[in-house]
Parts: sequence; C-alpha cells; structure tokens
Amino acid sequence: MEKRTLLAVVLSIITISGFYFFQYTFFPPKDIVETRSPSTEQDSGPRPVDAAPPAQDTGPAGASGLYSAPESAVAGDAEEFPQTEQFTVIETPLIIARLTNAGGDVVSFKLKEHGDGADYVDMILSGTREARAFTIAFGGANAAPVNSFFNSRRISDTIIEYYRDFSVNGGSFRLTKRYTFDMNEYMFQLEVNIDGGNSISSLNFASAGEAPAAYTLAFGPQIGPSFDKLDGNYDYRRYMTFSDGKLKEEKANANQNTVVSSRVSWAAITGKYFAFIAIPDATLYELAFSARPAEPGLETASRLFITRPPLTASRSTDTFRFYLGPKTQKALAIYDSGNNDFGYMDFHLEQAANASGFWGILNPLESLLKWLLNLFYHLIPNYGVAIILVTLLVKLVLFPLTKKGSEGTLRMQTMAPKIKEIQTKYKDNPQKMNTELAGLYKKEGYSPLSGCLPMLIQLPIFLAMYNLFNNHFELRGAMFIPGWIPDLSVPETVLSFAPFKIPILGWSELHILPFVYVGSQLLYSKVTQTPDQANNAQMKMMLYVMPLIFFFVLYNVPSGLLVYWIMSNILTMLQQLVINRLMAVKKAALAAAQPEKKVIVPPKKRKKR
Repeated sequence: MEKRTLLAVVLSIITISGFYFFQYTFFPPKDIVETRSPSTEQDSGPRPVDAAPPAQDTGPAGASGLYSAPESAVAGDAEEFPQTEQFTVIETPLIIARLTNAGGDVVSFKLKEHGDGADYVDMILSGTREARAFTIAFGGANAAPVNSFFNSRRISDTIIEYYRDFSVNGGSFRLTKRYTFDMNEYMFQLEVNIDGGNSISSLNFASAGEAPAAYTLAFGPQIGPSFDKLDGNYDYRRYMTFSDGKLKEEKANANQNTVVSSRVSWAAITGKYFAFIAIPDATLYELAFSARPAEPGLETASRLFITRPPLTASRSTDTFRFYLGPKTQKALAIYDSGNNDFGYMDFHLEQAANASGFWGILNPLESLLKWLLNLFYHLIPNYGVAIILVTLLVKLVLFPLTKKGSEGTLRMQTMAPKIKEIQTKYKDNPQKMNTELAGLYKKEGYSPLSGCLPMLIQLPIFLAMYNLFNNHFELRGAMFIPGWIPDLSVPETVLSFAPFKIPILGWSELHILPFVYVGSQLLYSKVTQTPDQANNAQMKMMLYVMPLIFFFVLYNVPSGLLVYWIMSNILTMLQQLVINRLMAVKKAALAAAQPEKKVIVPPKKRKKR
C-alpha cells in the first residue's frame, strides 16, 4: 500500500506541476508599463495613404502608423477634410464610446457597469499614447492605417458617420464608416462603404509580401481592461474562431500574423473576464491574429485583422458587428435565444466564455461547481462563504468514498502478514507472486485502488476549482474579508515591497494565505497519516515536504482557490477524526471475530526412575 500511496502522491504533484508549467510556458509573465494619458506627439511615420496637402498634414495627434509599408497610389482630396482632430462621444446605458475623425476610429470604449479602479473598464487599452481601434488600411494587414481627418455626420444619438473622398489612378471614391450603437447591448455595428460611382470600376491594392486586397479593418492594440501582468495569475489572452458549429483555439504570434484561412462565423480575443468578438458578413474575408506590440508603452498586444478581397465593382457595403463587453453567460447567451436587437439565433457566442484552455475536458465539472457557487451566493451574498459551503458539500458527497478508502487501508493492514508471506515465498517468481496476490485480494474482497481513489478524485476537482476561480466573472472584485481578502479572483496582499523583487522567485508582495495553507496541510498530514506511514522515513518526508513544494507553486494563485483548499484540509481533518473512531470500533470488531488460536503444549517428559 505504501508504494501505491507514494505513487499517487508523486503523480498528483507531477500533474499539477505540469498544469502550471503549461500555464507559464504559453502565457509567460510580463510586466506591463501603462501610461493612460494621450500623447501630443505627431506621427512622422510612413504615410501609405497620403492626405493632401502633404506638406502640411503630418497626421493627427496620437495617430500611429503601426506598420511600415510602401507608398500607395491613393491621395486625399484637399477640399474634403478638416484641419484639426475632433472627438465625438456616444453614450448608452451600457457604454461610453469616444471616436475621432482621424481615420474615423474608436479611441475608447468604456463599460459603465464595470469598474477598473476609479474609472470604468476601457475595452481598448492604450500604451503611452491614445489607442486607435477599428482602423482602415488600404491593402493587407501590413499596410499602414489611414491617418487623414474625415468629415463626420451625426445621424442620431447612437449613429455617426465618417466619410472622405480619395483619388486613385485617375479616378476617385468615397470611403464611409458608419457606426450604429445599441441602447441595450454591448454589440454595435460598423458599415464600411466604398462608392466609386462612375469613376472607378474596381479597387485593388497590394502590400509588400501580401496578396492583393481592397482594405483591412483592424482592432488593436490590446483589449482592456488594464492589468498588472499578462499571465495565468492576473490576465491572459486567448484567440479563437467559430465555424461549422465548432470552436477552435488559435495562436497569435509576436513575430508574424497568424492567418485564419477558412470562413468563420465569428472570431474572438478574450481575457479573463472580458471579450472582443468580431462577426463579419458573408464576404470571404481573410482573418489574422497578431501579438506584435508595435505600440509605445505596450510590451504585448492582441490584434485582429479582417482583410477584404479586391473589389470588382464600383460600389460595396460591408457590414461588421462587434461585441466588446463582459465574458459572461448572461451577456452572451442572448445571441443563442434570438432575444437580441440583431436577430441572432444559435450563434454560440457563450462558447467564448466556456473555453477553458488546456482543461476544457473539465468544463462539465466546472459548470456544476459554478452553479453550486452561485446557488450558495444567492442564499448568503458573500462568495467567500459560498466557497466554504461548496467545499463542505463536496466533502459530504465524497465522505462515503473517503470512508471506504479508510476501510481499505485498515483491511490492507490486517492482510499485511499474508501479503508478506506470499511475497517472501514467491520472491523469485514475480509472475506467480502477482497471481497469488490477486487471488488473495479476490478472496478477501479487497481492491488495491480503494485506498488511493479518494486522493485521485480530488485532483480533477482541484483543477476545475482553479479554472473556476481564475475565470468566474462574478468573483472579479468579490470581497470575502474586508481589509484582508478584498478580491477572491487574485492573490490577497498584506504588504507590497515593489519594485524590489525576491531573487529567483520574483515575488514583490507578501501573501498570508499560502502560509495558512501550509499550516493546514501539515496538520492534515499529521491527522491522516497511518501508523505504517509514521514509521516509514520516505513516506514521512513526503507528507511534510509536499506542502512546502505546493507553497511555492500556489503562492500567486487566486485567493479563492486557497480558501477552498484550506477549508478542504480543515474539513478533511474533522472527517478523518470521525473515520478514525469508526475504524477503531471496526478494528476491535475484526479482532474479536478472529478465531482464537489453540496453543498446543507438548507433554512433559517423565523422569526415569
């Protein structure tokens, strides 16, 4: 039994350590330097779309030529654009959008129902200068976005148009971007209209190293809100597409664009709690994800490019819909039911919230735990208390299995002399020894796995809990104990000594819960160890060294997870004390049931007379 228990412990450590290895390998920690105030720096980068008059126009303040590209044959009409940058704010009950006439782009998209410090969550994250999202570039994804000033026309409280005339190869066309925001949803519509009238019959630009294209619509440089680190502890970015009823996780490269060649129903960039989802129309666009920063003040970026194939007609209107909001079932499920203002049915946007990375197989278990967590929260509106109640329920459900495991351990102890006898008798014949042991187990009605099974079942529950506490939207900012654990979704901090970092470990904050966990784990090991484990030096070392190993592994996990594990240890100790009493009674009964062995006393020898 000792070897099997040790093997189970080692496998648990390897599995969980492998989990964190993958988390940190694919989502490595990176500190982000943020400056939210916009810059007044003029853009002096390459100008693939050269607005007239070229001598005076150096682009709007804060505009960024993101990529170097060869000069285009497009030129702006000198009579059609204003000389200064102008901003427009559109507000609905849910969002505040700020747009600029520089390219007709969106520079801010704030969610009024979700806070980020003293401000609202901004879904468009800026670097050292103001970001520009939903840019248009003539050509492919590597072409520089249009920097020119557009005319604007406010159609209503929620609809605004930006338009500008361009000339190309002796002809001209008008580019119009029309934004329609919704009063009830986080989704909005963007129509891109190109009208060449009788002047041009097609539109086709070629960027270096790219296939010909009409234009590229781009979102970037990074989805919000602001974050401290881009890793599994604080935030992460996932890229996904949905087509033919299947969700596919994509990868974004920091060196080159990751092209999605197939037609998709939607594409998304998601963080821990918020999502950007693009829904193109039926045109066969080329989509590409990119993690190239190329933005001052951002060490990492998350971009989506939607490239329109060349136009073969003088007029075209492309319709895109974008969701920028919370990554919750409640907000996304309406696009399955048809209960939305866009008439969508069975669009499966909620799958962007369900994606669980490497542990997607645990989604059903995670969903059950989430349902239980929300149920207890409705009874007692404190998620910390809800976590404790979920832990208690899990322990009650697993109690029969845990009790059976303890009974199996006791049974193994009573069988130990017979097992040792077989091992000694057939030590030179392993095959015969295994056959005899199997026969013994069958005769006694004992399963060798019964003692290890409860330990192995705990592992998927732990992993599902980790995913739940790291992704469940309602835990964002959920307070447990005021002044100590203000947010169950991140590590609790009692002292910060940043910018100093502990060498090798890289820690700059003091967390108390990991120390409480170690104490509870040591007590748990003391209470649950069996007599043979207490006398085994290797097993004893494992029981006391493992908590120290997990202390370093779990130091920066969400505090909700440690609350769960600490309570799990405490409840397991109480559970084990109850089981120990029951086992003592059962052990006494087994001893009493054993037939008494008759002691044969040899007859005394008679003395010869």
